[in-house]
Amino acid sequence: MSNICERHEAHKVHHTHDTALVIMARYPAPGQTKTRLGRIIGNREAANLYQAFLIDLAQRFAPLPDYTLCWAYTPAAVDYQAYMQQLVPSFASSMRYFPQTGEDFNTRLLNAFRWTHAHGYQRTILIGSDSPHITIDTIVQANKVLDSADVVLGPAEDGGYYLIAMHQPYDVFSGIPMSTSIVLEMTLESARRQHLTVRQLDILFDIDEVTDLQRLALLLIDNSALAPATAAHLATIRIF
Repeated sequence: MSNICERHEAHKVHHTHDTALVIMARYPAPGQTKTRLGRIIGNREAANLYQAFLIDLAQRFAPLPDYTLCWAYTPAAVDYQAYMQQLVPSFASSMRYFPQTGEDFNTRLLNAFRWTHAHGYQRTILIGSDSPHITIDTIVQANKVLDSADVVLGPAEDGGYYLIAMHQPYDVFSGIPMSTSIVLEMTLESARRQHLTVRQLDILFDIDEVTDLQRLALLLIDNSALAPATAAHLATIRIF
C-alpha cells in the first residue's frame, strides 16, 4: 500500500496541471500592437505579424503534455478564447484565458502569478509574446532549473527578460521601470533583497525594432521550423 501511495504522490508532483505556462499577450488591434514596428512597416502589417507570433506560440506550446498553456490577455473586454478559436481551432479549448489586471505592467505581471497560484498551479513559467522563436527546450530547461530556485529569469539582450518562472507570486516587479535597460538588473536586486534564490537561462532577443525583425527573418530563412507562421508571413513583406 505504501508503494502505491508513493507512486501516486510522485505522479501528483509531475501532474499535467501542476505547471502553468503563461503568455502575456495583446489582441492585435492595428495601432495598438507592436507600435515601434508599425512606424516602419505600417500598423496593420505589424498587427498581422504579431498575430503570426501568437499562432506559432499556440501551436508550439498548447500540445505539451506537462503544461497548461494560459493566455493573460489585454484589453480585458476582448473575448480572447473566441479569437483563439479562429486562430488555432484545434487547441483553443485546451488552453486557459484570463485578462491582465492592474494599472501598470509590473502589477499585471504580479497578478498573472497570483492568478495561477490561486488556481492551484504549483509553478508558473511566464513568457512574453514578442519572441516567437522561443523553443520548447527553453521552457523545459526553465522548469528543470525551477527545481532548485525560487525565481528563474531568461535574460533578453535589451536588459529585460523574456521569461520569468516562480513557485509562488513573489513581488519582484514593484518599483521597476519597465521597458528600460535595467529591468533585469533591478529584478535580480529585488529578488536578493527578499532572499530568493535566482537562476538565469540563456540570453534571447525580443522583437521590438525593425533590426530585431530583420535578425529574426534571417534566423527563419535558415530554420523556418522555429516559427513557421511567422516565417511564412515575413516572406510576404519587405523589411530589408
